Amino acid sequence: MSDLLKVGISIGDVNGIGLEVIMKTLSEAEVYQYCTPIVYGHTKVASFHRKIAGIQEFIFQVIQQADQAHHGKPNMINCWDEDVKIDIGTSNETGGKYAFLSLKRATEDLVSGKIDALVTAPINKHNIQNEVFKYAGHTEYVQAMSGAQDSLMLLMSDELKVGVVTGHIPIKEVAQNITHDAILSKIRMMHSSLKNDFWIEKPKIAVLGLNPHAGDSGLLGAEEIEHIIPALETAKKEGIFAYGPYPADGFFGNQGYAKFDAVLAMYHDQGLIPFKSISFQHGVNFTAGLPVVRTSPDHGTGYDIAGKNMASPTSFRDALYEATHIVKNRREQQELVAHTLPFSKMSRDRD
Repeated sequence: MSDLLKVGISIGDVNGIGLEVIMKTLSEAEVYQYCTPIVYGHTKVASFHRKIAGIQEFIFQVIQQADQAHHGKPNMINCWDEDVKIDIGTSNETGGKYAFLSLKRATEDLVSGKIDALVTAPINKHNIQNEVFKYAGHTEYVQAMSGAQDSLMLLMSDELKVGVVTGHIPIKEVAQNITHDAILSKIRMMHSSLKNDFWIEKPKIAVLGLNPHAGDSGLLGAEEIEHIIPALETAKKEGIFAYGPYPADGFFGNQGYAKFDAVLAMYHDQGLIPFKSISFQHGVNFTAGLPVVRTSPDHGTGYDIAGKNMASPTSFRDALYEATHIVKNRREQQELVAHTLPFSKMSRDRD
């Protein structure tokens, strides 16, 4: 039992559905066969959500530090002392303030190795902004806190995996950020993640075009010719099986994604609209390319259904299981490499 992974969980906006889906997930006994969950929030806030959501007989074990976690039980680290006024279903400063306090403490424990993975419940990207949090979302914040230079937003389900070159930026800024280096960086991260995090030996990656009809040979835009195709050619020289650029509408319309292990879209909605149309309620958002593992459900704060016991825990549950799966895959990969290196050295020495 002591070998179980410790998975931290940030609660997201206290006025949303985060704690509801968290507690519904942690009410399932099977969870504790895979990990020891540690929620970063406050028991009083959790108690409020438990009552209004009608979740019965659920108790958090209060701990001070991650190493005190009780195996086989849900754990809670209280991240503040004051009482919180909850306005369920409302976006306000309170929701952002305590979402940040939860995320900050959980991320600190993640990057310091006190927990093995982090699953983040949904935040409101507007009300969480403050003097410290000046990021477009979880992805950018965790990337910065982990010290990584780049990351890849990767949405995944049983049906497909979709990453994006540009994430949370205005649509008017997308084209100027579609460069050879940016595309190549995301292709490399996607390739590495598919191999090391998902154990796909020779991953096949489909790359979408930016413009309608993938530019139509330059008639509808030059980004494909100037940036996307050269990035694909560089990737192929590096031994990466990356193909395209494909027109996005036909690619998803004829289920072209079924022939590939993952798809790289050029911008947020180009990838996430088809993904959520195909996999909504059971998709997972994974921040690939980081030295740490962070996942989240593919839905938002759900203000419209908060407090009504209507939120499905499916996506959050999947995010929790995927986090444990990725950590284990990475560690097994590291062990294999560590065991292979001595044999390789012995072979060279004999030669």
